[in-house]
Amino acid sequence: MKLAFPDMISNSYFPALAAAELGFFAREGLPLVPELIAPAGKTFAALADGEADFVAAEAHAALGPCPRWAGTRLVCALGQGMYWFLVMRADIGARRGDLSCVRGRRIAAAPFVELGLRQLLRDSGIDPETEVSIAPLEGSLGPKVNIGVTAAQALADRRIDGFWANGMGAEMAVRRGVGTVVLDVRRGDGPPGAFDYTFAALVTSDRVLRDRPDAAAATRRAIAAAHTALRENVGLAGEIGRRLFPPENAALIEELIRRDLPFYDTAISRRTYDGLDRFCRDTGLLDVSCPYEAVVAP
Repeated sequence: MKLAFPDMISNSYFPALAAAELGFFAREGLPLVPELIAPAGKTFAALADGEADFVAAEAHAALGPCPRWAGTRLVCALGQGMYWFLVMRADIGARRGDLSCVRGRRIAAAPFVELGLRQLLRDSGIDPETEVSIAPLEGSLGPKVNIGVTAAQALADRRIDGFWANGMGAEMAVRRGVGTVVLDVRRGDGPPGAFDYTFAALVTSDRVLRDRPDAAAATRRAIAAAHTALRENVGLAGEIGRRLFPPENAALIEELIRRDLPFYDTAISRRTYDGLDRFCRDTGLLDVSCPYEAVVAP
């Protein structure tokens, strides 16, 4: 069985990668093999077409190939809250929490990821269509490209003024001295409600659940086991990183996972789902509200 990721050199979906690498999926009778299929639109298209059985990605991106969640089920959260960072070039002098720094600037963000930034700006009184330029970074959407890492380099090269991307990219930009974190929504930055726009999710299809009615519960147990293992020994993240990541990224993953541990919870609560549903309607991904029971796997 195939577990697809839009980005693997990252902390964002690491619990799913850890569940595979540490044998927790296999223990549940689900021998999921991780595979990079990028960007997120292609990841979920693979799920819709039956080329992948599970996806670890941003929850809302499923609505690209699956209107109104058709044929798709949210299995569990890999972590709570919207998990991307707004990083601006260090020489701009942007202050933490001050979104005025984006006006007139070029911000790199991947498809579907950028929807979180656009809505955040709207809710902060900034028009994302006229006051700032938000677009994918040229050359960043190939299947072997880590968008956050590539954006950090583009920031250093002054090809962009900022980026909205994962914790790995943010950390690389900060450590290289080329970027400043302006927003970290999970830690209280941004407008009210932004935390609940979206979250990292494990997603499957109705097809898989018809064939394996126990698959949702089994994969939830595997992700919960990975969360527990990482809490008890965060050094496991470093071991996995050294096996799978380039050296510079492997050196960072243990500390990034340590920071993520407070957000590790597989639950998709009614509040979490209501925030996602509202965000999807606000951004035009949904034209109607969809019931919790129709979207979240039991």
